[in-house]
Amino acid sequence: MAPHVALSRRAGLSWLRGMLPVALAAVAFVVGWRLLVLVGGYPTYLLPAPETVFARFVRAWSEGTMAPHFAATMSEIAAGFVVGALLAVLIGYLLARSPLAEKLLSPYLVAAQATPILALAPLLVLWFGTGLASKVLICALIVFFPVAVATMVGIRSVDGRLLELGRSLRASRRQVFRHLELPAALPSIFGGMRVGVTLAVIGAVVAEWAGADRGLGVLINLARGSLFDTPLMFAALLTIAGIGVVLYVGVLLVERRLVGRWR
Repeated sequence: MAPHVALSRRAGLSWLRGMLPVALAAVAFVVGWRLLVLVGGYPTYLLPAPETVFARFVRAWSEGTMAPHFAATMSEIAAGFVVGALLAVLIGYLLARSPLAEKLLSPYLVAAQATPILALAPLLVLWFGTGLASKVLICALIVFFPVAVATMVGIRSVDGRLLELGRSLRASRRQVFRHLELPAALPSIFGGMRVGVTLAVIGAVVAEWAGADRGLGVLINLARGSLFDTPLMFAALLTIAGIGVVLYVGVLLVERRLVGRWR
């Protein structure tokens, strides 16, 4: 057997072994859910069985009910996360390297984070309308704080001896950032982004509840209210949870690739 084939097979087996606990946990969750419905005797309108939710999920996609709401929520999450994360990295770096900026900006950042997004969302929708702009802003706000703090902590954790070495070699500010600060801070920054990308999902749903005509948050309200379709509501909730898991894993994979390359 060729060496590269053997390595590929070993990598595949290692991946399968790593995914086995995840698969078992998912099976246990579904089985526990089914047993709860069976033992409790809950009606469908109160707690639908997993197979009922799955059938409704498939029907919602085949009928075209789910697709436009899914696309709207994903566009809000993607745009909000990118805007919030980029601004957070820039501001986080500024806070880490400028004591004056930290003194001036930190109180406002903490106050903004302490204000519940549920209270801010209706006001932002009132100011910026029910279109994409308000949704992106709400997502960006909820993403901003964890990524900014993670960036600040990561930049400040850079070994001072490395910075002294860079200065002794007359490295420019850009070279110090690219070759010393950024590689050392990347794990911390991506740790904040992993938190931020899941919060972006929450931000999109909250923004849709505050005012929208399309999105998974809107679909949940419709299923809960006028449609009185509990299986559809569960299907939308599981879709939102799935989006969060997929995005989290995606950021984790990017982190592993980038951190390994920079180091």
